[in-house]
Amino acid sequence: MRSQHEYVLRTVEERGIRFIQLWFTDILGTPKSFNIPPAELENALEEGTTFDGSAIDGFSRVQESDVLARPDPQTFQILPSRQAELSVARVFCDILNLDGSPFEGDPRHVLRRTLAEARSRGYTFYAAPELEYFYFAGDRKPGTAPTPLDSGSYFELTVADLTGDLRKRTVLTLEEMGIPVEYATHEDAPSQHEIDLRHTDALTMADTVMTARLLVKEIAQEKGVHATFMPKPLEGVQGSGMHTHFSLFEGEVNAFHDPGDPHGLSKTAKGFIAGLLRHAPEITAITNQWVNSYKRLVMGYEAPVHVSWARNNRSALIRIPVPKGGKAEATRLEYRAPDPACNPYLAFAVILAAGMKGIDEGYDLPGEAAANLYEMTPAQLAAGGITSLPGSLSDALKLMESSELVQTTLGDHVFEWFLRNKQSEWQDYKAHVSRFELDRYLPRL
Repeated sequence: MRSQHEYVLRTVEERGIRFIQLWFTDILGTPKSFNIPPAELENALEEGTTFDGSAIDGFSRVQESDVLARPDPQTFQILPSRQAELSVARVFCDILNLDGSPFEGDPRHVLRRTLAEARSRGYTFYAAPELEYFYFAGDRKPGTAPTPLDSGSYFELTVADLTGDLRKRTVLTLEEMGIPVEYATHEDAPSQHEIDLRHTDALTMADTVMTARLLVKEIAQEKGVHATFMPKPLEGVQGSGMHTHFSLFEGEVNAFHDPGDPHGLSKTAKGFIAGLLRHAPEITAITNQWVNSYKRLVMGYEAPVHVSWARNNRSALIRIPVPKGGKAEATRLEYRAPDPACNPYLAFAVILAAGMKGIDEGYDLPGEAAANLYEMTPAQLAAGGITSLPGSLSDALKLMESSELVQTTLGDHVFEWFLRNKQSEWQDYKAHVSRFELDRYLPRL
């Protein structure tokens, strides 16, 4: 650890860094930061920097407000700057109590703790998300629908246009920061784009998701464009998901792979999938945390609705991709419920906890859903034992509230604050009179 500290300090001096941004997130996954000058960095690395936690939603109460932000030197990166004279670096922080113990309200700590439990069993958890988002005109007036900036569809290859250029600039900036991108493309809906991040350990990936979301928005804003990770910003077209590929490794060996199984899936993989299926409804409030998230999780728009698994069937909640070239190390599952507006630290934590529960308890893997689930009747689904994800934030919160797995994974502090915040959001939504209601009912009632 000392050598990492020395590397960071040396880099800051040699590269003439003027400010260091200390990054962290609140419980909902909103990025937060404050700046320190280089002279304060060594002390921050050793002891942490005190700040007022009561100013951050879900952190401390006023009477116990102060907490420490201690930089994780492994996350140190120089930020690309358009101003040569202003060199800025960023580093993610772990939030601590003043006595140096982990702060229970820190989402990064929630994921760290869950990963440590898996690591004690010999497992490393990897993630590779597909980030979908929209570009809209930046001059939208309140109360009006957002304006798409292109009319492209899947894998659209167009002459240079603004949104394509923004996506390319984002990818190049991510690569410049040492964040590898697997590929980027236009998605199905107008002005909808996707950036797929190359797999890495789940903690690094959660940090990377936070970085990528911020860069997408900043680069768009420079051109007067609004980029959004809102799950369903437009009616009548697909919403944005964050389909994420997950795998477990034991050292250098993929724990999900078994060459003797007809489908290449190990007992560990089957237990993990079974656990994720069984607990999917109760973790959905975390992977899909907004009222708007449930406008995406509906029939007809290629989003998962039914609790099921399948190989290469994109109507299933969990898809098992066929490994390219039959490579054992590429065996993985794709969980298709999360949207890109989730808190990645909490989402990855509950997904891992659900999968590990399935392994520990020896859950049986239900049968594969080979048919197109979107075309099956309710009776056919029921006959196959296929249930559905919650249909609203309210339904999801009720399932979460009774979930021992979610409460244990998040810890009491995060669990209770998250529930209170989201129940308040639902009450505000219930009291809101929408344009849909006015257009539909006012003329005839």
